[in-house]
Amino acid sequence: MKDQFDSISYECSKLVTQRYSTSFSLGTKLLGDGVRMHIYNIYGFVRFADEIVDTFHGFDKELLLQKFEEDLAHALEHKISLNPILNSFQYTVHENNIQPDLIEAFLKSMRTDLHKQTYQTEEEYKEYIYGSADVVGLMCLQVFVKGDPEVYDKLKSAAMSLGSAFQKVNFLRDLNADFKTLDRTYFPNLNLSNFDELSKMKIIDEIENDFKQALVGIYKLPKNSRLGVYTAYRYYHKLLTKLKNTPSVKIQKARIRVPNYQKMSLLAQSYIKFHFNLL
Repeated sequence: MKDQFDSISYECSKLVTQRYSTSFSLGTKLLGDGVRMHIYNIYGFVRFADEIVDTFHGFDKELLLQKFEEDLAHALEHKISLNPILNSFQYTVHENNIQPDLIEAFLKSMRTDLHKQTYQTEEEYKEYIYGSADVVGLMCLQVFVKGDPEVYDKLKSAAMSLGSAFQKVNFLRDLNADFKTLDRTYFPNLNLSNFDELSKMKIIDEIENDFKQALVGIYKLPKNSRLGVYTAYRYYHKLLTKLKNTPSVKIQKARIRVPNYQKMSLLAQSYIKFHFNLL
């Protein structure tokens, strides 16, 4: 039965989320029943595309991404795919009226990762961030507001800011790995040989501004999604604080993490705040 296949597909997307990102999975668990599955489906899709361009070394990444896109187009048109990740994603797209331009912008940034190693201008950087992160925030927002265009428009800017903040924190945390493994530098005109405290703080100021704008929107989200998104925000903000307090020379040599006990503490604090209607 198709229902059984769909159920297995959703479980695959959930498993991908849990195995690839404990922090994102933690926030997703706190979402309401009506939205949680869709966020797993979105994450599974973007995660697989990202894996193609970032980790499938020794394979023809361009061919794999092209096949992934072709299979996605077929899934969206026919509302089914034998790829369980694409099958679950197409369901979420149709159920929540996620617009094709968001998906295309995301795939465009993934295609960029196949060849581009550095970003020389702010325009290039912002276009990449929009496609790789902002649109993911917008896909999730479409789920959170259940397709309500008026609420979506009000929260659109904040959702994009949160997507940008998350992505930039990842870029800063993975500065060393991206350069050594992928020969890739995202921040425009950044020379890693001259990466110092001034360069670091310029990036952090930019991210803190994104977080500030995002938080305004988080407080206005529907209750079925507010706690989960706020918890993810708190985790990434904590990670940014750790990066801020870490010497720039160490960021170039080690991957900074938030320990699990601190994640659990953030979760408890967020839940208490939500429970007493302070969120």
